[in-house]
Amino acid sequence: MQAVLNKEIYITLLAALMLFASSCAESYQKVLKSTDFDYKLKKANEYYEKEEYAKAIPIYEELIPIIKGTKSIDEVYFKYAMSHYREANFLIAGFHFKNISDNYALSPFAEESLYMNAQCQYEMSAEVPLDQTYTIKAIDAFQLYINSYSSSTRLDDCNLKIGQMRRKLELKALDAAELYLRTKQYKAAAVSFANILVDFPDTKDAEKISYNVVKSYFLYAENSIVTRQKERYESVVSSYKNFARRYPNSVFIKDAQKYQELAVERLEDLATNPASKS
Repeated sequence: MQAVLNKEIYITLLAALMLFASSCAESYQKVLKSTDFDYKLKKANEYYEKEEYAKAIPIYEELIPIIKGTKSIDEVYFKYAMSHYREANFLIAGFHFKNISDNYALSPFAEESLYMNAQCQYEMSAEVPLDQTYTIKAIDAFQLYINSYSSSTRLDDCNLKIGQMRRKLELKALDAAELYLRTKQYKAAAVSFANILVDFPDTKDAEKISYNVVKSYFLYAENSIVTRQKERYESVVSSYKNFARRYPNSVFIKDAQKYQELAVERLEDLATNPASKS
């Protein structure tokens, strides 16, 4: 008997739920089909406030061309862009936020829109092994915001995120340099490691990277034709001097010194017998 009652209750609740869902669907369709734009805007704002962004988006999308040029356009446009952001449509949201900041510079939503454009690029920034196009765009966008609103309370947040993005680019470059070294593309490795030190002077991996510059130049020289070895062994000696000056107590100093000493020996041999390869 109890099982029968439970089943009846379940069926009743399910029917009520279906009726409610149907009613809501009909109500939303009524809003979409309405020709009363004030009513539609009111409903879109209600959906927005209730965080029903997927419902708000098509209504805002219809209304924006209609109310363009009115005093409320910037607010409606902002809510439309923010609805896309909340739905994780970051590419679309970023495009519209940038439009707001560019075209409604005097709007109270202009600053927030410029920041949100940067935030959209930040959200689209890929993991280190992947393409870093949006990482670069995020850095540029946050820097634009900093330059445009230098008194903003968000400066620390922007600088923190720029630091995070730069670290991604640094790790991407480091991965590439290490791959060159593993695959015996020694010239590319040496140049890549050296460029990291220029592009990211505050890198926490500077000691190891500086050592790898020495190592890569040595292996590059060792695998070069005789007529090009002199200048390349000289690069080993030069890079070693820079490394030893900056990191005299490095855990890599003995290995780096070994490469330097071998390079000096090779240079001496080339000086006395340039036609041979030691």
